[in-house]
Amino acid sequence: MRALLVHARFPRTYWGFQYGLPLAGKRAALPPLGLITLAALLPERWQLELVDLNVTELTDDALRRADVVLVGGMHVQADSMREVLLRAGGFGRPTVVGGPAPTTAPEGFGLADVLFQGEAEGREAELVAAIEALVAGGPGGGQVVLPAPRRRPELSAAPIPRFDLLELSAYGSMAIQCSRGCPFSCEFCDIIEIFGRKPRFKAPAQVLAELDALHAAGWRAGVFVVDDNFIGDKRKARELLSALAGWQERRGHPFGMTTEASVNLAADEGLMDAMVAAGFTAVFLGIETPSAEALADAGKAQNLRLDLGRAVETLTRRGLEVMGGFIVGFDSDRPEVFEAQRRFIAGVPIPLAMVGLLTALPGTALWRRLEREGRLRTGSTGDQFGRPNFEPTMDEEVLLRGYGELLGGLYTADAWYDRCEAYVELAPPMPGQRKISWDDVKTLARTVWGIGVLSPSRGRFWRLVARSLTRARHTLAWVITRALIGEHMIRYTRRDVLPRLEASIRQLERRERAA
Repeated sequence: MRALLVHARFPRTYWGFQYGLPLAGKRAALPPLGLITLAALLPERWQLELVDLNVTELTDDALRRADVVLVGGMHVQADSMREVLLRAGGFGRPTVVGGPAPTTAPEGFGLADVLFQGEAEGREAELVAAIEALVAGGPGGGQVVLPAPRRRPELSAAPIPRFDLLELSAYGSMAIQCSRGCPFSCEFCDIIEIFGRKPRFKAPAQVLAELDALHAAGWRAGVFVVDDNFIGDKRKARELLSALAGWQERRGHPFGMTTEASVNLAADEGLMDAMVAAGFTAVFLGIETPSAEALADAGKAQNLRLDLGRAVETLTRRGLEVMGGFIVGFDSDRPEVFEAQRRFIAGVPIPLAMVGLLTALPGTALWRRLEREGRLRTGSTGDQFGRPNFEPTMDEEVLLRGYGELLGGLYTADAWYDRCEAYVELAPPMPGQRKISWDDVKTLARTVWGIGVLSPSRGRFWRLVARSLTRARHTLAWVITRALIGEHMIRYTRRDVLPRLEASIRQLERRERAA
């Protein structure tokens, strides 16, 4: 069996870093962890080929070589997934689709011969049998649906991902997963629908085996722990962190690690210190909004139990940079929310402050409520940086204009570098920093030329470098990385986001005039 695994293309997004990656000599931010994990579950006798469309093109020859094509991705990748399915079908190749998008919105993937929903661990025999039957009979005969079972698998069944299938040098960071699930009940979140509210952790030995595999492959850079809430079970997180700290010490601290967590991390000094000791340098927090009313309505009670600004400062001083997620467009939001968000973000050291329009994702409590209220516009998952996929309570033109002005203000060179300078002022020296590599030197040279010489942001770049060298030399590597990211954020806002929002506003104006 020759199986072709295809990771769908991401459109340009804030998190994609597409404008900054070339300066770092990279082609994609993260690898397709889901597909290389699935690859490790497939029979050893199969011949596997991986194509990540964010790194390379899918050739006709690759499709001709394949007996079956497996496609995976998230909602934002859905259009690319469908393009791959259509193209594979044109070559007469049977297809299998899986991942978060087909799991919660299967109606969008009728082109696939097999639709696999949910997690794969413990179900590989079922999947292999379906594929072998499909290949033996050829495409056609109606779609086979393999629904997710009610009982979710224990992560003891998770294999070491097939890192050997990746072109490691193409990626800005590697990825591993230590847990799935989150104990909270945010209305807009699909994680608790897909992975459940009871966190499931891999044993520390499993995680260390994955890190050993990455280390043996020659990786010596960042590792993103993709858990949606790394501290969903604090006791198990502590056990894992203790093992990680020992591993990093024995290996010479080869990996700087980042992850996602809930804001209550800032209330646990021991847990913060354990993360820093284990090599974590940054954490993404779903801060969402400074509006207590919106947080309560969205079921985000954990964010109401502490001062959010103080939480960010606490984490930063402890050694964990905060990357923040923010949302506008909650039902309780009024036009004043944009200034409140701007003021909050400007007052905290969060360069990577990602602000999105509220979107109703399929399968979420928010989707179900809006469906009951008759407010869902289509069966889509929303048009990123266009119009929301439901009827908002705020006047929509006011919402889009306020959102555009907020993003336009956050991603200027001055605003970006102001937030970077605020971080440099607070960040402590980190223990066990990895050694500088030849790739780091090349990235520095590209950054100095691409930003320090050619970019309109060069004045603020050199000011930040000078501040780092004179006041906090331990932040210099961070400064170079954040300059690269800032270049993406600023360009993407100006070239992609604001024009799309303006087009949506013009569309609304035309409809109002026609009415």
